[in-house]
Order: sequence, then structure tokens, then C-alpha cells
Amino acid sequence: MIETLKSSLTEFFYASGFTILLVYESILNLPHSFFKRKEILDQMYITGVGSISVVSIVAVFTGMIMSLNTGLGLKDFGAEGQIGLLMTITLTREMSPFMTALILAASIGSAMAAEIGTMKVSEEVDALEVMSIDPVRYLIFPRIVGFSIMVPVLCVYSTILGIIGGAIVGYFQLGIDYFTYFRDVFDRVASIPGLKDLYVGILKGFIFGIIVSAISCSHGLRTSGGAIGVGRATRESVVTSFLMVIFTGYMITAILYRD
Repeated sequence: MIETLKSSLTEFFYASGFTILLVYESILNLPHSFFKRKEILDQMYITGVGSISVVSIVAVFTGMIMSLNTGLGLKDFGAEGQIGLLMTITLTREMSPFMTALILAASIGSAMAAEIGTMKVSEEVDALEVMSIDPVRYLIFPRIVGFSIMVPVLCVYSTILGIIGGAIVGYFQLGIDYFTYFRDVFDRVASIPGLKDLYVGILKGFIFGIIVSAISCSHGLRTSGGAIGVGRATRESVVTSFLMVIFTGYMITAILYRD
């Protein structure tokens, strides 16, 4: 048991250090962004356009479910008119970044891990090193930059759709007219706390983008064992991304809203 625990801790610290090093090396490659603009734009397209349909569907239904459940709870106290305010706070601050990051980790992040893992086991990454081509600059840097840019954009997009979905449910099932609902939404967004919620949501999206893309690429580069290893790396990248998104989201909220 002690040996198993020791092995697990060693693997954890090695993986953590490897992933942090990837992020650090990617930051060092930022001056080369102009020369890698095509690859970065390709990754932005894959992340944004490639996942916009599933993000749209999940965002709308998440807003509808939240609106219905929250509205039914508030209706017992005669406060269902506050649903627009609560939806805006919850979506901008927490749910949209969290939901978007999980969707992208399961779709785009897993694809990153599988793609790079396949290149690793087929020795394509080793071939790049033999040709004196930096794998981080060639493979990892464009993915981390493109992914981390698009996640905040999708967070704002999913927030808007979630609020619209909540308005539909509020009108048809809770009897809240659109004017009252969206007045509360705009009043909240225009206020100082509302702007803080929006900025925190965008910040979370950016940090989640770095976390998910770095973890996915890290698992891909550490893949071994052929096709079975690729499958294992893909699964572990999604699980690790989920856990880190949940933990990091909590820590950001606890730090920025501790007052």
C-alpha cells in the first residue's frame, strides 16, 4: 500500500510539473505568435465553430432548467419576479464558465489528447525533435493560445443564450413578462457588482482554457503503450480537466468574493 501511494504521488508531482512546464514554455513562445498565427487561428476555429452547436444547446437548456427550478422555489415566497436577477448572477459568475469548460474538455480537450498521443506513440514527436523542431512551439503553443482565447468568448455566448432560455421559461411557465425579466438583467449587468461578475466569468473562462488545453496536451505528450495508451491518456485528460476546473473555479470565487 505504501509503495502504491508513493508511486501515485510521484506520478502526480511529475504530471503537475510537466504540465506547468508546458504552460511556461508556451508563455516564452508568445513573441512567436505572429509567425504561428495560422495555426492559432485554426485552433480557434476548431474550438469555437467546432463546439458552438453543443454549447448552444446546453446553454439554452441549462438556462431553462435553472429558471424553472429557481422560479418554482421563489414562487413559494412570492419572489419569482427576481428570477432575471438571479439568472444573471449565476450564469455570468459561475455556471457559464463552468459549463463551457466541461463541454470543451470533453470534446476539444479529449481530441487534443488523442491527436498528440497518437503522434507520440507513432514517434512523430520524436521525429520533430530529431529535425530540431521544438514540439512545444509547433504543437502545444498554438493549441493553448487558440483554446484559451476562445473559451471566454464562448462563456459570454453561453451566458446570453442561458439568459434567453431563462426568459422563455419565465414567460410561459412562471408568468414573468419579458420587460421585467430583461430590465433586471440589464440593471444587474450595468451595475458595479454585475460588471465584476462579468469580468470574473471571463477571467474564469480564460484560466479554464489554459488549464484544459495544457492538461490535454500534457497527457498527449506523456502517452505510451500504443492504442491502449492513447485511450487511457484521453480518458485521464478529461477526468483531470474536470477536477481542476471544479477546484480552480471554487478557489477563484473564494478569493474574489471573500468579502
